[in-house]
Amino acid sequence: MGRSCECLCDFGYGVAVCAHAIVYVISNAFFPNAFFISFRSSPAISFGTYKVGFIPASASSAVAAGATEVQRTAEECVSDALSVGYRSLECAEFYGNEAEVGKAIAKSGIPRGELYLCSKVWTTTIEKGEDAIRAQLDKTLSDFGTDYVDLYLVHWPVPGKHVDAYKTLEKLCKEGKCKSIGLSNYAVEDYIELKESGIEILPAINQIEINPFLYRKNTLDFFTKEGVVLQSYRSLRDGKAFGDETVVRIANAKGKTPAQILGRWCVQKGYVYMPKSVKKERMIENGKVFEWALSADEMAELDSLTKPEAYTTFEELYRKCVNRDTSKDRTMDGVKMSITKD
Repeated sequence: MGRSCECLCDFGYGVAVCAHAIVYVISNAFFPNAFFISFRSSPAISFGTYKVGFIPASASSAVAAGATEVQRTAEECVSDALSVGYRSLECAEFYGNEAEVGKAIAKSGIPRGELYLCSKVWTTTIEKGEDAIRAQLDKTLSDFGTDYVDLYLVHWPVPGKHVDAYKTLEKLCKEGKCKSIGLSNYAVEDYIELKESGIEILPAINQIEINPFLYRKNTLDFFTKEGVVLQSYRSLRDGKAFGDETVVRIANAKGKTPAQILGRWCVQKGYVYMPKSVKKERMIENGKVFEWALSADEMAELDSLTKPEAYTTFEELYRKCVNRDTSKDRTMDGVKMSITKD
């Protein structure tokens, strides 16, 4: 893959860097094979920054109802993540902390070429159109202290707006402000709508919730066949599954933690794993998922943990969020009422 440089860290892996790709090397043997259409590789692991140092006003009702205080700043958390070896950062306009992320990047001294920076444009900006999207990306670049992002995504498929938003991202990609572009929270039907609109650059990524408790196999298989790399948010299900009987039993048998079992499942499936934590020791723990494997039987057990009601909950959240924070918030105006749930 080209020249490599060592980057020793607590995960025990280095970073191989060449002119066209960043490939994370695990013990000089693990090479993620998720390559972007633009030929920049997708790191196998990325540090998530949602609710890190800042909780958005329209975050989930469970959060908005009470937990509005943050334990540490995003700058502190991202500085820790970079110090223990993370080189890919998953960010977004909605997260409200990109300036703090930029401070951590600047203080780290890590060369820009060794970092993989992702951001997403939010629904309110998508609704406003091209000028607003351009202005937002310029703000993100200024916050990060760089002149390009490695990946820029449409955060939600806003009805009647997301196709034009993606076509703006195509222009920004051609201008060199983003190396790759893609999607987040797109259902199969949203992707088909986008693809049939006459886009010129196929999406590199679809970032969706993926874990054993929301394993939408038909959807995942569809995007894989389309050549779209899948990034998993809520890989660890916000810690809500750490006490699950099956997860705990497998963790005990492997001598691993429940978080590592969920993370390894994600990696072993071939999805980009995006853990997040505000605690340095957990950041290290979450990253130790590469030098061992789950058995076929263990993977099958984890595959079976998704219950029918999980698909219903997913569909309800999708309908709620595609218009979230826009002028059509809390309405079903334009929302697809029949999507592939599983």
